[in-house]
Amino acid sequence: MGLLQDSALSYDASEKCACGVNAGIKNRQRDAGVNAKKARQAVVETMREGCPKGAADLWGTADFPLKRHISPHGQITAVSMMKDEGPYVIEWIAHHLAIGFTDLVVYTNDCSDGTDDMLIRLEELGLCHHRRNVIPDGIRPQPSALNYAQEEPVVQQSDWVLVFDADEFLSIRYGDGTLDDLIAAAKAQGANGIVVTWRIFGSGGVVEWSRAPVTEQYLWAAPQTWNKGWGVKTLFTFRADKWKLGIHRPKMKAKWVETEFPDQVKWLNGSGREMEDYFKFRGWRSITRTVGYDWVQLNHYAVKSVDSYAIRKMRGNVNNKADKYNSDYWSLQDRNEVRDETMLRYTEVRNKIIAQLLADPVLNRLHFAALARAETRLAELRQTDAYHQLVADLAKASAVPITQIVAKPPQARDREKIAALMSDVEKRRGAKAKTERQTTPKDPVEAVPMGSYNAGEIDLSQDISAEFYPNHSMKIPADPQVFAPHALPLIQSGKFERGLARRMPQVLAQGAKVLEIGAAAGFLAGHCANIRPDLRFVIHEDSPALRRMLMAVCAVSQRAFNDRFVLLDQRLGGEIGADALALIAAQRPDALLLSDPRLSPEVLLMLLPALPTPAPAQIFFYGRLLEQYHPRFAELESLLTALGYTGDFGFDPNIARGFRLDDVGDSDEPE
Repeated sequence: MGLLQDSALSYDASEKCACGVNAGIKNRQRDAGVNAKKARQAVVETMREGCPKGAADLWGTADFPLKRHISPHGQITAVSMMKDEGPYVIEWIAHHLAIGFTDLVVYTNDCSDGTDDMLIRLEELGLCHHRRNVIPDGIRPQPSALNYAQEEPVVQQSDWVLVFDADEFLSIRYGDGTLDDLIAAAKAQGANGIVVTWRIFGSGGVVEWSRAPVTEQYLWAAPQTWNKGWGVKTLFTFRADKWKLGIHRPKMKAKWVETEFPDQVKWLNGSGREMEDYFKFRGWRSITRTVGYDWVQLNHYAVKSVDSYAIRKMRGNVNNKADKYNSDYWSLQDRNEVRDETMLRYTEVRNKIIAQLLADPVLNRLHFAALARAETRLAELRQTDAYHQLVADLAKASAVPITQIVAKPPQARDREKIAALMSDVEKRRGAKAKTERQTTPKDPVEAVPMGSYNAGEIDLSQDISAEFYPNHSMKIPADPQVFAPHALPLIQSGKFERGLARRMPQVLAQGAKVLEIGAAAGFLAGHCANIRPDLRFVIHEDSPALRRMLMAVCAVSQRAFNDRFVLLDQRLGGEIGADALALIAAQRPDALLLSDPRLSPEVLLMLLPALPTPAPAQIFFYGRLLEQYHPRFAELESLLTALGYTGDFGFDPNIARGFRLDDVGDSDEPE
């Protein structure tokens, strides 16, 4: 110690002077460096204004005019996983920024097309959080990513979380189409979650690769009633100590099951109705009692075009499932029965965001490089026999009717196994809910007819091979282009328009000549003619698509056209009332069946008083006409009463309204 002190004291004056000068220089340099660092930090902090809770240091380090959304509901976070989704990243990000997610957390693994680089750049711009999914041995990529997300600071500090995939796009019908409006509606009911059901979107017949947005290319989907497409994802208020993140829904941690916490969980379905209690504990899909699409749905674009599918099949998938993308998978996911254009509401705002993103030179370069890489790969694939075989196989798979689709793997519901896994709390709550459903009186429901046919102009442009099902004495195809979604399962079970089919043959007068205006697919007239050989039917349908369906139905049902079953060729033109009156005058029917929706109350108020003498002894209103104008039937009833008709025949008012002339006497109903 003394030697050190001696050495320290041995400096002469000149050395001390030199040291002082050097120290001053170093101090000034140090101060300048500190000031420059502070200046850089100030710039970064300015750029990181609005920084989400839990963000990494990389977040928002590049200045960019587009900023993350600030929601009145706090941090609303999407958690997703991607592998080689380069051509679609920009649209997926732009869409979910447009609908109001404040934060997007995306995990990537084994990318070879720049997907991870694009997400890293988006993190620098302050619009997305990129995380590496380093997958432990024996774990699939998706569960691995969810394990990381469970501990991710951005996710843990979020107020609302939704886990979903890169081929899924949230579509909100409620309010202005944003999460802010949707969550506000849920909160207004005291809810802290929304269970969003899939809507499966098919290729729409698109074969060729295109750079157009996915959500604009593919507008054909499965019917809402198709239960094989009822998988769900759950938007909910996340607390990491109470919930374990899951693919379809979070799992309540065991230590909370036997507490009061389950009573604090209130989740709604996609139509804003409260979910049943069981879903707090288990389940991954909607059931008939819980499905709903009125507020929100999750559009699932699992296949896209044939070319897109070919690229994906050769690439692998996020869960490393062998041969996942085969023809059976295509048949299941390529559903094109119903047109759904809900996504088009986002086109303008999404395209504006896409343009802003591509204004960044780094993102622009990465995006177009990913497109070029995919197109080069596709050009290579098109030179192979495997590609052409795939195209042929998928064409066959597309022709499989929706009624013949079997979800893979076909596994029956094992009630005993489920019961063994259930906690005592779940069993008690489930039994209580079942008892309440069985004993609680149902609220009276206003009589509102449910139309059997799709509203508006029927479009038969899609060549769908629909299976025909026996329904009473006719056969009807389960064709979603023609029949309303709720009617398809009735057709498949043989219950199509059962009320009409049972009652109408009983009430038509003996030996009557029946004129039906608006015969649609010809089911009612064909069935009545089959079981009432005393009746003569003259039927009319103006819609070309429905006439085409009518003739197909009669052909398959072996309902021949002859002198007692006539299909008129004449059209009812622009003067629908005058033309219909002329038709009635020419045919002089004993019974008049009216279902053409063009026969509005205004038309009928003119037509009915002008009916030729003798007037039809029986008049029936049903089908598309009744569905559209049922709120105004009081006007028609008053008019018919004044004309000498009385309501009769005992139909459910949802199904038909029947009237008979008072001076004709009671109808001669057949035994």
